[in-house]
Amino acid sequence: MTNATITEAPVRVGAGRVVLEGNLSVPDGARGVVLFAHGSGSGRHSSRNRFVAHELASAGLGTLLIDLLTEEEERAEMYTRHLRFDIGLLAGRLVGATDWLAADARTSALPVGYFGASTGGGAAVVSRGGRPDLAGDALPRVTAPTLLIVGGDDEPVIGMNEWALARLGSPVKRLEIVPGATHLFEEPGTLEEVARLATDWFTRYLVPADGTRATRGL
Repeated sequence: MTNATITEAPVRVGAGRVVLEGNLSVPDGARGVVLFAHGSGSGRHSSRNRFVAHELASAGLGTLLIDLLTEEEERAEMYTRHLRFDIGLLAGRLVGATDWLAADARTSALPVGYFGASTGGGAAVVSRGGRPDLAGDALPRVTAPTLLIVGGDDEPVIGMNEWALARLGSPVKRLEIVPGATHLFEEPGTLEEVARLATDWFTRYLVPADGTRATRGL
């Protein structure tokens, strides 16, 4: 890790018919960029995801944290809860955000990885306490190196991740269980372990070891 100052820029990301609010950080010499897929009720201001994003940026990776739902959708979701499990909708907006990264001069040359949390974990390369099982029939078609991180005390989610891991088509996949951690990784040292695991994974599989450009869209 470095002690470099990490700067963020507010951005508006077009994704289909909606515009999503986000924060983009691209450190000097960035070797890749990680797009964060937040679960419902969370967003670009999530303290846990911002902590992980800062650690990734300190390791030389750009980050884009966006709200996958608009403000109007979030307000409706508080009462209806109809969008949090709509993986098709969330994945479609991630595709839109990925296209935005490909078009923006700050990130167009960088390979893209994905970090998901909770229900956002259905469309991610690294998932923290996620629900990759929600990707269902799409799991066998996943070819990207995939890391699933679950708290040791988050027993129902462990089973869901084990189920998803067995069905993932990726030749490189792993389930990491963090001892003593619950679903939100609020216990001392557990979120730091998530950040370490995620940073190691992205620097190994998103960034080529020989320094050449990786293929866009892990």
